Amino acid sequence: MKVLITGATGLIGKEIVKLCHQSNIDVNYLTTSTSKIDSKPNYRGYFWDPKKRELDAECFDEVEVIINLVGATVAKRWTSSYKKEILESRTGTASLILESLKNTKHSIRHIVSASAVGVYPNSFQNYYTEDVSEQDSGFLAEVVTQWENAVLQFETLGIGVSLLRIGLVLSARGGAFPKITKPIQIKLGACFGSGKQWQSWIHIHDLARMFLFVIEEELTGVFNAVAPNPVSNEKLTYIIAEKLNEKIILPNVPKFLMKLILGEMHNILFSSQRVCNDKISTAGFIFDYDNIRSAVDVLIEDFKK
Repeated sequence: MKVLITGATGLIGKEIVKLCHQSNIDVNYLTTSTSKIDSKPNYRGYFWDPKKRELDAECFDEVEVIINLVGATVAKRWTSSYKKEILESRTGTASLILESLKNTKHSIRHIVSASAVGVYPNSFQNYYTEDVSEQDSGFLAEVVTQWENAVLQFETLGIGVSLLRIGLVLSARGGAFPKITKPIQIKLGACFGSGKQWQSWIHIHDLARMFLFVIEEELTGVFNAVAPNPVSNEKLTYIIAEKLNEKIILPNVPKFLMKLILGEMHNILFSSQRVCNDKISTAGFIFDYDNIRSAVDVLIEDFKK
């Protein structure tokens, strides 16, 4: 099998590429940088420029599945221009691929796209499944809705669509985990707000495995890509501190302070979504890391290397 990956050089993309090669799946990938174009037999890069609506259609040769991960980081101050970039880096890229496929002979049968649990309403009580019709009123929920709708357009070409609504991705190599861990190591760790907000997390290895599982099992539809046991911000922070043999001595960081520092983006730190993964589990996916303590054990060891 051969897959085409957008966002292959990102944190999640690298993990998926590694698993693809372990499973003898060849990878084509799209990049906006000519310096990142590789031409190995099992890992071949192709140039695209979404802003100019340019794409090398040879990237589709012999490809059966697209893994769509591309999107500007949301962990950056949301100016009005950057909010536009966050949205267009998701919707514009999807529409460019779709339009290119309409004009190209191809063998693609399935697209598996990243999405986010940020679409669900902020709540300390609710437990969200994929069929919840409510959505949050914030910017991220709007992005997720438009992002998913853009990917669902692939169904008009007879291509199966899967959407993985990803929670807090835990990796020792980037993302949230090092940002939580480093302050704790120097005794500056603290919880955010009340610390009671739910964080539906997933170990990056399980997330990469889930993408391949959905492909291999030919599953379509929406799936929550989160581990079985969500935790509070407070519990996650204290477990990491415990594993580092450190104590949390600072008071919780108030919301108004982070709003002053980060602007609207501060909402990410205080949002609460407790998300259910029964659908993917019922389909047969088994998590290697289903408990936050075992996940943190491994992450801390990797982080120290």
